[in-house]
Amino acid sequence: MNVSEAVSTRRAVKWFDPEHCMPEETFRQLMEHAIQAPTAFNIQNWRFVRVTDLAQRQAIRAVAWDQAQVTDASELLVLCFDNKAWDREPGRYWCNAPQEVQDFLLPALDEYYRDKPGIERDEGMRSCGLAGMTIMLFARELGYDSCPMDGFDYEAVGRIIDLPDDHAIAFMIAIGKGTQEPWPKPGQLPLAEVLFENRF
Repeated sequence: MNVSEAVSTRRAVKWFDPEHCMPEETFRQLMEHAIQAPTAFNIQNWRFVRVTDLAQRQAIRAVAWDQAQVTDASELLVLCFDNKAWDREPGRYWCNAPQEVQDFLLPALDEYYRDKPGIERDEGMRSCGLAGMTIMLFARELGYDSCPMDGFDYEAVGRIIDLPDDHAIAFMIAIGKGTQEPWPKPGQLPLAEVLFENRF
């Protein structure tokens, strides 16, 4: 499957085969591709919580409007981000770069994020969005369906997964073998309505 086909056929699937188990090798392949997603300053601030415990899945489903995909999908990922990733040994993010690049970027990174919680959070949401799309498109190439989810109690899910205080949740993704055709696309706005040149 090529990229354009993955983009055009990816849908938010709600019904998954609860008996299907994704092979571990396939899951590793999926996540190795996920961490190729870009992040600003290469801070790699996404954190992925793979929920495999059945009791945890049930607890999350209970605070996610009882959505069946939480328990029925082969995989459930909670996409989180570390707000302080930029300050956790940042030299490792650029360890293979030329010294002059490191000398410029590391001080710039500190100046950009320090004491700016709004920027930290915005960066985390952007990073998880890019990683999430990477996951869903590569899952499609692997023959899997997915469903991005934000219909849940974020604080409750945070407690269930023991989310650290300096982390936040962006959204969840359920991944598995779909059992029903998704609903028809509900309505796509024309490109002319959403694309502008130079100014609104």
